[in-house]
Amino acid sequence: MSHRPLPGRRSVLRGSLAASAALTLPVGLGAAPAFARSGRPSAGWGVQTGDVSADSGLVWVRSDRPARMIVETSATESFRNPRRWHGPLLGAGTDFTGTTRLHGLPSGEQIHYRVLLADPDDPRRTGEPVTGTFRTVSRRRRDGVRFLWSGDLAGQGWGINPDLGGYRIYDAMAKLDPDFFLCSGDNIYADGPITATQALPDGSTWRNVTTEEKSKVAETLAEYRGNFRYNLLDANLRRFNAQVPSIIQWDDHEVRNNWYPGEVIASSDTRYTEKSIDVLAARARRAFSEYFPLSTLRPGAKEGRVYRVLRQGPLLDVFVLDMRTYRNANSPDDQTVDPQGILGREQLEWLKRELARSRAVWKVIAADMPLGLVVPDPVENKPNFEAVAQGDPGAPLGRELQIAELLRFVKHRRITGTLWLTADVHHTSAQHYQPSRAAFTDFEPFWEFVSGPLNAGAFPASALDGTFGPERVFVKAPTASNVSPAGGYQFFGEVDIDGDSGELTVRLREQDGTVLFTQTLQPGRVGQ
Repeated sequence: MSHRPLPGRRSVLRGSLAASAALTLPVGLGAAPAFARSGRPSAGWGVQTGDVSADSGLVWVRSDRPARMIVETSATESFRNPRRWHGPLLGAGTDFTGTTRLHGLPSGEQIHYRVLLADPDDPRRTGEPVTGTFRTVSRRRRDGVRFLWSGDLAGQGWGINPDLGGYRIYDAMAKLDPDFFLCSGDNIYADGPITATQALPDGSTWRNVTTEEKSKVAETLAEYRGNFRYNLLDANLRRFNAQVPSIIQWDDHEVRNNWYPGEVIASSDTRYTEKSIDVLAARARRAFSEYFPLSTLRPGAKEGRVYRVLRQGPLLDVFVLDMRTYRNANSPDDQTVDPQGILGREQLEWLKRELARSRAVWKVIAADMPLGLVVPDPVENKPNFEAVAQGDPGAPLGRELQIAELLRFVKHRRITGTLWLTADVHHTSAQHYQPSRAAFTDFEPFWEFVSGPLNAGAFPASALDGTFGPERVFVKAPTASNVSPAGGYQFFGEVDIDGDSGELTVRLREQDGTVLFTQTLQPGRVGQ
């Protein structure tokens, strides 16, 4: 595959890493002395870019005090004749975070940037710059596209372990030099406290970096913010953020396990003093919008939503779903009429409309939950379900009705090149959906690929629901539940689209980058 070279990226990252080392890290992670000048703003949490297009991108930073955000960009790492962007004033109202939108950028080019934080009262007083780099989307088909996806970070109490070198999976992903990273949700585990140690089955001890905000379940805005800051203590993640732009979506653990709108937490769950999920979700959503560069959740953004489509040139459109905010309540999910479903009517109509409009060769549907894998949510002996499938292999019921409507629409509008990517279930697998095996047959064949976790407990493979005729072509999962990252079973996926043939190749990889499974799909087909 032809792919754009990366001139000078490694040396640029050395500067980024040095600057982000200014953050005072817990003992064991290799704390470094602060580089920022005394009394001046410091950007020790690193930098991120997100929702990058052919001519624009969002740059994120967090300051340690009130500061004016300034971004400089250059075609080279020397920053000769830089272009300057004046960003927002960072203050307590956004937990000292902020994003600056860069626009008018050249397409398909490497952009070098550095973030400076200036004293609001004296613009001449700036902290040490933090540098990063990203590629804008290419309008040239021949350049191809390569991206990675995964999800589920710091779950089940498995946090940043200094003995293992922290979140090492990010270094393995960075070596593949992707155009972007798609995080399929569960960026944090707000409902999962992290203690200093956990016992492992072999008698050894897992050690965690700990913080006050991660000592209990998140309820306050400050605690949700602290959950996002926790992951940025990891140097591997900060390095990755400075090198690879992200497309971020959310799922349940950004708020609470298996949440849905209108839910009231049971009185028996004494961990929570705030029982309204809607109140918790509003706080979590605010922190989420502060700690990631999302085009539709920026201050003043008209849409104010997580779902969106990101155009990645002639070869790819990415349709980011929100299967959490608009869903109905978890239930046995066996109703024969379900207009709300897991997406809500407005989001479903948006997705159908945007899929029909897309002229990209490939349309990746980024789902935060799987379609045909059964994900239970039992409550008080009720057989409730959390995702789409409920284990009944017959005609569509409950949330399956909405997915059936979407699949029928794709078939009858002859929309080519769709595939589904997700995480959520803490193992990796490939499912092929085929109407000849299904109870519902009015759709064309398609693939769904699952990857993750990034750093969380691994779990056995989920059961399949036969309604849409899935066949599990590949799976790797433990036989025991909640296997720690020390036991392996941490995964990410790669999508590589060839610029000449248009072929799309999916590779499911282990945490060190080892390829476990490969599937190549041909362009121009309604089904595969």
